[in-house]
Amino acid sequence: MSATVITDLAAELPLSEDGTLSRVLYRDDRLRVVGFAFAEGQELTEHTSALPVVIQVVQGRLDLVLGDEKTEALPGCWIHLPARLPHTVRATEPTIMLLTMLPAPEPAGPSSPAGA
Repeated sequence: MSATVITDLAAELPLSEDGTLSRVLYRDDRLRVVGFAFAEGQELTEHTSALPVVIQVVQGRLDLVLGDEKTEALPGCWIHLPARLPHTVRATEPTIMLLTMLPAPEPAGPSSPAGA
């Protein structure tokens, strides 16, 4: 098993003047990390994810609509979204974002006895 190292996210996710780039940066059987590079004004229209996700802004600024809540995300921002929450992402300046898709929660099974 070896480590995965990305020394320069901006080099992996070059910003364009008029589009959106998405690239899978890491994937294994439990986790997927997708990098996005948005030009100013680019948007992911309302959608949902079947899995819980974490959004992290590396560079730039995003306006987000998370369910009924509006928020602004700046570099260093960390946001967890539960599965199936409708959300919209819009870049208000050139932006690099990481999206980490988390494993689906395991279904609740029968409770095990205390101390088992």
